[in-house]
Parts: sequence; C-alpha cells; structure tokens
Amino acid sequence: MARRKILLLLGPNLDMVGVREQNVYGTETAESINYETKQFADKLGFDLDIYQSNHEGDLIDKIHAVRGVYVGCILNAGALTHYSYALRDAITCVHGIPFIETHMSNIHAREEFRGKSVIAPVCAGQICGFGKTSYFLALYALQSLV
Repeated sequence: MARRKILLLLGPNLDMVGVREQNVYGTETAESINYETKQFADKLGFDLDIYQSNHEGDLIDKIHAVRGVYVGCILNAGALTHYSYALRDAITCVHGIPFIETHMSNIHAREEFRGKSVIAPVCAGQICGFGKTSYFLALYALQSLV
C-alpha cells in the first residue's frame, strides 16, 4: 500500500531560518528543521515533501499541483500570510485537500500587521508559536483529517 504524501510548503525567507531574527526563530537551521520534520512525518506514516520558494507565483503553482499527489498540505506562507489573496484563492482551487496554516513564531504576539491572516479562513486550522514543533503539531492535525 502506498504511503500518504504530505506537502510542507514554505514561503519567503524561510530558507533563512537560523540566520534571520534569531531572537524569534532561534539558531537551528532550516535544513535541520526540515530533516527533523521529515523524520517525524515518517514516524506518523507519511511521506513528506518540502518545497520552499521566495516567489509567490511558484508557491501558487505548487498549490495547484497538490491535486492527485498529496492528501494534505502544511503551509507556512511567511509574510505572504498577511496579504496574499492570490495564495488564498489558490488554496480554494484545490478544495478537498486540507491545508494547515503553520508558523514557527506566534504571529499574534508580533507586529500588529502579522496578527491578520488572509489565508486562515480557507485553511482547516492554524498552528503558531511553537517553533519547529508547530510543524509536528500540523502533521498530527493532518493525521486526524486524512
């Protein structure tokens, strides 16, 4: 039996975790976090693909491509979370596939503009503020949804 596939989709600047704003994101590298998240997904019985882009259109294309490949998606859209109606619309194009909006930092405890998510209303839920564990919690959430 084929294992269920999940996509972890990472937006702008998330390739710089461990380098940028270490007081917010810590010093652990994006590569290390990705590796641990893949290991955790494997323990839950998922195959996890990770895709990161600093370009909104690339993220939209990847969202469109989830149909027929992935049973769910974890989306950390970074700053695009707060203003990208294009990402929101892309998520609605692939209805039936649950998206979990996920952030390492607590977006509600940061700058005021980060408290509003335009993608949250079209996602199954939102998890934020637990560092890399946010991704693990999103995998648990998807396990109950798919």
